[in-house]
Amino acid sequence: MAVRLTRSDWTAAALVALAEGGVGAVAIEPLAARLGATKGSAYWHFANREALLRATLERWEQESTESVIRQVEAQPEGHARLRALFESVLDHPTAHLAELALLSAPAEPVVTEIVNRVTERRIGYLAGLYGQIGFGRPEARRRAVLAYAAYLGNAQLRRAAPKSLPTARRPYVEDVVHALTRPPR
Repeated sequence: MAVRLTRSDWTAAALVALAEGGVGAVAIEPLAARLGATKGSAYWHFANREALLRATLERWEQESTESVIRQVEAQPEGHARLRALFESVLDHPTAHLAELALLSAPAEPVVTEIVNRVTERRIGYLAGLYGQIGFGRPEARRRAVLAYAAYLGNAQLRRAAPKSLPTARRPYVEDVVHALTRPPR
């Protein structure tokens, strides 16, 4: 008897494919082969490839942004939240792969829409954390953009030149936290 795949099974497989092969790898036929399923199984859950891609990107948004924010919010205050956030995003060696694939994707409206929404959510959240530790609104926003750019740079280095990053993670995270939270001169 064949296993009935769920919408979640499809988006999980699509996230893996996205991380491995980019946006183009989120395609029904190769995913069906990967899952040992028929294309009809995908079409039971998704009207077309764009619907599958949208659902996959919304899952990525929930897992890599909203879930992380919920975990960080469990910390008692701004400094602890920033530290927890930096530790979370700097300590997971493969979490950034889907992100990098999306940022290098050709312009597809659904990708652009969701990447822009996620980017603004993340920068807005970071700005709020910087506000909690005493930075005024404009400086908090600048710091948030800088921190987000540092995250993306770290992700790119981890993929392209991992030996360039320090192997001692704790001191590295501490350096990042210090550099991105110290008061302006």
